[in-house]
Amino acid sequence: MLRKALVLVITFLTLSPSFSQKPHNDNSAEILLKLKKLNFLGTVLYVAAHPDDENTRLIAYMSKEKLARTAYLSLTRGDGGQNLVGPEIREGLGIIRTQELLAARRIDGGEQFFTRANDFGYSKSTEETQKTWNREQILEDVVWVYRNFKPDVIITRFPPDERAGHGHHTTSAIFAAEAFDMAANKDKYPEHLEFTETWQPKRLYMNTGPWWNPNIDENTPGVITIDIGGYNSLLGTSYSELAALSRSQHKSQGFGSTGSRGSRLEFLEHEKGEKAEKDIFEGIDTSWGRVEGGKKIEKMINDVIQNYQPSTPEASVAPLLRVRDEITLLSNEHWKRVKIKEIDEIVKSMLGLYLEAKADDYAVAPGSKIKIGVEAVNRTTMPVKLERVSFDHLKDTLMDKSLGDNELLEFESSVTIPVDWKYSQPYWLREKGTLGTYKVDNLALRGKPENPATMDVTFAVDVAGHKLLYTTPLIYKWNDPVDGEQYRPFEIIPKVMASIPESVYIFNGDASKSITVNVKSGADNVEGQLKLDLPEDWKVKPESAAINLTNKGDEAPFTFEVTPPKGEVVTEMKAVVTIGDQVYDQSLQTIEYDHIPTQIYLPTASAKAVKMNIAKYGSTVGYIQGAGDAVPASLREIGYEVTEIAENDITPLSIENYDAIILGIRALNTNERADYYMPILLEYVENGGTLIIQYNTSHRLKTDKIAPYDLELSRDRVAEEDAPVEILKPKHPVVNTPNKITKSDFDNWVQERGLYFPNEWSSEFEAILSSHDEGEDAKEGGLLVAKYGKGHYVYSGYSWFRELPAGVPGAYKLFANLVSLGNNPSDKPSKTQ
Repeated sequence: MLRKALVLVITFLTLSPSFSQKPHNDNSAEILLKLKKLNFLGTVLYVAAHPDDENTRLIAYMSKEKLARTAYLSLTRGDGGQNLVGPEIREGLGIIRTQELLAARRIDGGEQFFTRANDFGYSKSTEETQKTWNREQILEDVVWVYRNFKPDVIITRFPPDERAGHGHHTTSAIFAAEAFDMAANKDKYPEHLEFTETWQPKRLYMNTGPWWNPNIDENTPGVITIDIGGYNSLLGTSYSELAALSRSQHKSQGFGSTGSRGSRLEFLEHEKGEKAEKDIFEGIDTSWGRVEGGKKIEKMINDVIQNYQPSTPEASVAPLLRVRDEITLLSNEHWKRVKIKEIDEIVKSMLGLYLEAKADDYAVAPGSKIKIGVEAVNRTTMPVKLERVSFDHLKDTLMDKSLGDNELLEFESSVTIPVDWKYSQPYWLREKGTLGTYKVDNLALRGKPENPATMDVTFAVDVAGHKLLYTTPLIYKWNDPVDGEQYRPFEIIPKVMASIPESVYIFNGDASKSITVNVKSGADNVEGQLKLDLPEDWKVKPESAAINLTNKGDEAPFTFEVTPPKGEVVTEMKAVVTIGDQVYDQSLQTIEYDHIPTQIYLPTASAKAVKMNIAKYGSTVGYIQGAGDAVPASLREIGYEVTEIAENDITPLSIENYDAIILGIRALNTNERADYYMPILLEYVENGGTLIIQYNTSHRLKTDKIAPYDLELSRDRVAEEDAPVEILKPKHPVVNTPNKITKSDFDNWVQERGLYFPNEWSSEFEAILSSHDEGEDAKEGGLLVAKYGKGHYVYSGYSWFRELPAGVPGAYKLFANLVSLGNNPSDKPSKTQ
């Protein structure tokens, strides 16, 4: 049991945010800062609900000025948000935002943790949040992080009441406070104690400010004031500037930040535990005095710091290793592990020790053989010997090689991946969870920001008689002709993967449809049978197709003719490959952006099949993307010819022949030329066109010409996807032509009704629908239609970008009616009339 507990805790302490980053050594100034940190034995945990909720200024200050162990616990991965950099939503967006948090922590010096909570979208109450999340499981995860990270001080971002403005925000503060005492109670989650110990934080503060208390200042009772605007000469930047770089990693949320200089106050309000007067670490021994036998160590570290020479950091290796020897004698296992790890990393930087293991391919299937190139360089005259290189317990290579000053040691080894190794699916996506909670049975994984490295490569190094172990993840790297040396994680993928190109297929009427399935091999010599699984009342021809792919990476398309049953129905189709007695039903999705490492995930190879009777007028649609969405593909599914128009290509002549023009989500927030092209689009409407604008936010609009008449955007939203919808204008063409819209068309919507509805508009607009969350007033601004000249202008905050890709039949019918406005052949006016 002791070994199991030790492995689990060490795993928790060695969370790496850089599995695909270039091996890094600190420069001399950074080494000095980390030497000083060796003498600070205090820990701070910041707690909030989402990626980007954290205060990067405070995290940078605590990590780089106070030199505390600092981390951010985000209860969710932000899966329910919007995406300003691409089309990914839900699970794909959660992966992006996870990596953006890790990128932020690499800058501000914090660590990163999560719970199993799934961001199910905006929530207006903590009651809804706690009902949708599994309250007990998420609270347990907070306790688990407390017990392992062992924070002295907890800082929450939000108040535990309605002032937080979001049910997730409020709940994060409530859970942080409840876990404060539960972590110390051995009767709470006793199964944890097989792997770790109970823990009692000293105090809990809320990161308050003028937004919570307009009259707050440094004299407010119960409030600690911190000036986080200081300058760190070792870093060459202020904490506010550093925090801006960190904050700017949240690119998918459009949170680029400009650094500030000068004094900047942060306010911390006491919530729980012992109250401090001026410093959150008051009454907490953050010196080596908190550890039995530690006084001597503090003096030894001070001597290392005093004698440290930035031009020859390696001269401090020997005395620092003597400090390490003393720490190994301590009985306090927690601080022993933390500080030995810190020292080992400092020693590595002092030596300029470069250790790298790279695979000859970025992804292989279980059972495959890979070649691994190993590189080791010691860039000092210090005696260093590489004794052994171990490849994740699969293979040991005895070396016993001295690493001379700047002499490159390289060798190659081959390793076979065991057939039972798990695929590189993000651990929280391996099993099907609920709307509010991911399913993670493995306690060792809970709290981690990402999967452990696919393969650890451990270098056993002797430095002046001291045995040190350095573990690095196996990576894949290549040279890009523009960007130079590039890295990405090494991954394990299935032997064969299938993908269905679209997420939804609409069967309009009884006609059959050709469905293409793309099959890709993850290994050589893949032979098997491919089937497209559907319920028995659907007809699929052929019943199966033989696949034969010779080389890894080969791809081949297979086409099936699918005929729907009678009546309206929604079901799932799944592509399945059978090889012997093995069944493969996953696709490979790759996420590539410049600001995060390349990521993969392996969703089920499936799509929604929707049989319905839908009518439409018009045939050609011009689509101007904004933040990015999948609406164009959805419209093509119901027979529209959709052309995506770049904002630089919008001219009166280029758009005049489209039956409708649609602006993607947040187009007027993200398109720099919106102020130029909106008059052109309004002229298009005036001449007889139909313009549909999807939701934008009032913040950072690129133009004030959003509509032909007065229209004020607001933060009004309807977060409950099953909120009642009332049709205000039952005779309006939008709810009658060419599809009759009834209340049943609002069944089975996903995540929300809509967001950022206008709350004021001129009399020229007609409000078509009304909806509201439970206990709230009606919101009538979600779908506004106005005639303008010969055409129609539509502004809609309803979440078409979620409902259409999710295959919601009623959403398709209503959106087809919007596009059909003014396109009924019987009454369509000529645009040149």
